[in-house]
Amino acid sequence: MALPPSTANWHWKNKNVTQWAKDWFKHELPTISVRSDKDEAISVESVTEVDGDVELGQRKSKLITIFDCKVVMRWSGTTSDGTEVKGKLTIPEVSHEVTVDGLSDYSYEWSLTTAHSSEVDAFFDVVRKLLPPALETKFAEFPAAIVEKHGKDLTVSADSSRATTPAPATAASAAASTSAAPLTQAAPVSVPKNGPQKSVNTSTVSTEASFMATAADLFQLLTDEKRIVTWTRAPAKSTPEPGAEYSLFGGGVKGNYISLSPTEIKQTWALASPTWPEGHNATLTTTLTQGSDHTTMKLMLEGVPAGLEDEIRRNLEGYYIHGFKSIGLGSEL
Repeated sequence: MALPPSTANWHWKNKNVTQWAKDWFKHELPTISVRSDKDEAISVESVTEVDGDVELGQRKSKLITIFDCKVVMRWSGTTSDGTEVKGKLTIPEVSHEVTVDGLSDYSYEWSLTTAHSSEVDAFFDVVRKLLPPALETKFAEFPAAIVEKHGKDLTVSADSSRATTPAPATAASAAASTSAAPLTQAAPVSVPKNGPQKSVNTSTVSTEASFMATAADLFQLLTDEKRIVTWTRAPAKSTPEPGAEYSLFGGGVKGNYISLSPTEIKQTWALASPTWPEGHNATLTTTLTQGSDHTTMKLMLEGVPAGLEDEIRRNLEGYYIHGFKSIGLGSEL
């Protein structure tokens, strides 16, 4: 029997929409055209390359975007005396962090294919001034376009939220370019609301990956709330001290730190979902093993309720491991 929307929409799900996104850039950016105060026309001629990953995820009934793309295009313009000027523009990072979170500015790499002259060079300066604002306005439409096109594929109810994630104190999340197929919906675990709770049959789920980073860097990314948001792209709270509470993914995961060392973090772990037994805590042990040129991170979650093993494994791989991949650490599974 299918889960009701109120329950099903709490599940972590994701959809890779990279090919659709490439088509979107190639169709939408060439619609951009601007004019200078001298009535000189400037436009995007074509998009020649889009490289990167784009995904839409759902967490706690919220649709959240993740994207990081390199976009290469050809531009052209006409000076006031009718001279045609052409060039190439590369934007190395069109990402959620830049477009939605505003964590950094866009970077533009310009080149001129028309032969230089004083008039062409002056026009080139105008292009570099006027074209970026128009591009950034178009990029700002991209997250909403993802949700509009693909949100219905992740949301059980047509009335469920389609809001994209707000900025840093909210934000997008991801799953993998190697991302898992849509999550299976495990049957809810029945737990009484009153009186003593029944014991929960559990098992252990683990996964690991190697990242091009030091163990010290990974430790900070896992525990410093200012750095956690760079890979979870959602609100986080963390005081890395034994007994202190933490919260990840906008409250989707909560618990307390049990112990911390430079190579091991042990913490209680509970999923804020109707499928997770009320009051039940698992124990997540994160082990960091430093190699010569990489660090292996192993996640071992003990106490996973029976029936949720596959779902939780996909969540660990999609939201933790791919989260680190998404910030450019690179990994070898």
